[in-house]
Amino acid sequence: MPESRSANAEPHLQAATEAFAQALAALRQAHEHDPYAPVHEVLDRMVELIDLPGGFDALYQRVADVEAAQVFAGSDWDYPATLMPELAWRALRLGDHDTTRVEILSEVRLLAVALGDYQHPDLHPEHARRLLRQIMALNLDLAAGTLGEADRTRPDQLGKRVLALYQFLLERMGSQHLVAELAGEVRRILAQRPVRVDTAKHMVAQIALGMTQAGVEDEDGSATSLVNALFSPTPGCAGDPGVDAYARKLAQMDYPALTAEARAMGASMRESGMVSPYHPVLLHHLRNRHDDLLLTALGLSSTGCDALLCYPQLVYRLVDEAAHPETSQAVHGLAMMLERAILHVPGVAPALWRQVVSQPCAAVQERLRLAYGDSHPPRVFLLADVLAMLGQPLGVGQGNHPTCQSARALSMWSSADPRRLLELLNAVARDDDVSIHFEGEALFSADLPEGAVPLAAPDVDAVSLIMVPHLDRIYWEMGRRCAQRGGDPHQWVNPEFHGDGVYRGFCIAVDVATGQLQDLDGFIRTFHAAYHPFYNGDLPLVHPQPAGIASTDSMGRFLGWHAISIQRLALDAEGEMRVYFFNPNNDSAQDWGQGVITSVAGHGEWPGESSLPVAAFVARLYAFHHDPRALGDPGAVPADEVNEISCLVRKSWGAGR
Repeated sequence: MPESRSANAEPHLQAATEAFAQALAALRQAHEHDPYAPVHEVLDRMVELIDLPGGFDALYQRVADVEAAQVFAGSDWDYPATLMPELAWRALRLGDHDTTRVEILSEVRLLAVALGDYQHPDLHPEHARRLLRQIMALNLDLAAGTLGEADRTRPDQLGKRVLALYQFLLERMGSQHLVAELAGEVRRILAQRPVRVDTAKHMVAQIALGMTQAGVEDEDGSATSLVNALFSPTPGCAGDPGVDAYARKLAQMDYPALTAEARAMGASMRESGMVSPYHPVLLHHLRNRHDDLLLTALGLSSTGCDALLCYPQLVYRLVDEAAHPETSQAVHGLAMMLERAILHVPGVAPALWRQVVSQPCAAVQERLRLAYGDSHPPRVFLLADVLAMLGQPLGVGQGNHPTCQSARALSMWSSADPRRLLELLNAVARDDDVSIHFEGEALFSADLPEGAVPLAAPDVDAVSLIMVPHLDRIYWEMGRRCAQRGGDPHQWVNPEFHGDGVYRGFCIAVDVATGQLQDLDGFIRTFHAAYHPFYNGDLPLVHPQPAGIASTDSMGRFLGWHAISIQRLALDAEGEMRVYFFNPNNDSAQDWGQGVITSVAGHGEWPGESSLPVAAFVARLYAFHHDPRALGDPGAVPADEVNEISCLVRKSWGAGR
């Protein structure tokens, strides 16, 4: 680390620094006997230190001592590679006394790792830089150096300390290119077309505040285009006049002007993936006046136009019921649903009509109201996210919960069996209960114990909010019924849970009883023979297939098992065979170590897909389903390709197995 500035500091800074060091030493000693020793004394001394001029510099110098004292032990902060920027923002700006103080300490640690002054065994400097940039994006309003009312009124001067932290981060990280980098991060997130875009929109709002209030420059115009897409996507709403003023402007426009508004609005939505709150205002103005312009305002291709013209009354009703400034993202979901042409799938249109007119039961309504507020009836928020999920099946996220299997199921049903999704959703909304059969017996979620989470939190879409707790119960019950059979329960659970499209053949690279690798070469060959077009007779994948990966960090170390779905295999533009897959973890661009870096754009990915070259993907795969009757020749797979994958496995998550 750079030489400490505290050498010539005032005596009170030296005293505070020494008191902080003593608190760390005491905690380190306490941890020898109690792994959960309290850290309040360290946090108290830290606050005294950072309140002094030069205090953050002194704290920065002692990041190694903070780690040695295990200040973060037993908390999520102890696993920095898994930290999420939106949760860091909540901890920093909305957290209680201790949560905010620990987050301040965590971000100083991130800075030291990002700048290369501290080497963390579980966090790569590039990952730390990216994470810190995202956190800074979410707090860019602080770049002006002033506090809003909410921050000023926080107890114990927490707002003032958070502002001081942000200024320290800006000083060390620099503001040059900051807006362009943050805009690139937003675009990377939006390229995946997530169902929930709250974080991306919040980042854009923070960028706008940073540009207008703090004078942060947009050097290449990338940030300005994002800000315009959200706050002024058309000439009529230039300058962000507010939705009421925009509605009055629309009332004065003639047909050519409305046509220009519709074109600009549709193009902005399709380009960015974000929907401005002004968009629903335009749609409602066009309804019953110029319905023909709805096709333009939704940015539809000939496929989407055909779907709208075949089901005009349903689409109009969906616009009337679901499209509002508070649910504006439903407009993008509706447009993408029309582009998927799933209204032509038998049963989908009637099921959507039923969704429009049905009222959720009281318990479900209360859950939705608590999560999304009272600006509209609960059924409106549910309908809006139904459209988002049907339009963007690969944009479903699990939130911050261990429910990847249920999120994957929602995505698979939306992709390949939307009628089943709507049937199950109707049951949950009506009865607060759902039934799925397992080997001929109906399992009712209301009769089962809780699964991994009792209730989904509001960081997921409304469909997931009400469905995942029920699906989770059924999933765990299926697993319990298979626990004594030997082998991996997913072999039997996945086909029953996800539906008939899942193959019954099953291959796993790990012996469940011992956790050791088993027949790894055979596992690799079987995957190629089942999925790789060069070895399976050029057979495409018809239905998404559930699979399990060994999740690893940027150093290739094992983190845990994770559920994904394999979507397809295809050659990219460079002629490399890639596996395109769905990852429900909210952000699918990840560094899994050994150069295995998942791509979300630039290699032929469809929105929401991740992709990897076949060898890199199989090097993290541990279980998959296949059709044993449509298997190619495993022996045809070249030995050098098998050896390459095997070496990657044995030097990463397979080490010690």
